[in-house]
Amino acid sequence: MNILGIGCFYHDASATLIKDGQIIAAIQEERLTRKKHDFSFPKKAIEECLRIGGININDVDAIGFYEKPLVKFERLLHQHLQSFPLSYKTFLASMPSWFNEKLRVIKPCVLINPF
Repeated sequence: MNILGIGCFYHDASATLIKDGQIIAAIQEERLTRKKHDFSFPKKAIEECLRIGGININDVDAIGFYEKPLVKFERLLHQHLQSFPLSYKTFLASMPSWFNEKLRVIKPCVLINPF
């Protein structure tokens, strides 16, 4: 069984390929794009994991996405409230990316191909 794990949209996007319970490859996107803390979708990391594993995307049996953005957002709000008013500037700086990008993940879940 081939499982592809994906982490993205927050910091240090990455991909991991597991074949029959063994980690074959785990790569951060920033290593390939040369953008520090690259949080974009890890397209290059996925391609490299598949290349190292000697498979293509059609050979992947399951894809896992690790994040629950609402849980993380709630934790972030709690942290900002605990350190208010010192956190005010950081709060204002971080909110646009949360409302415009990070909370727009439609449905974080594990996708399993039944075939």
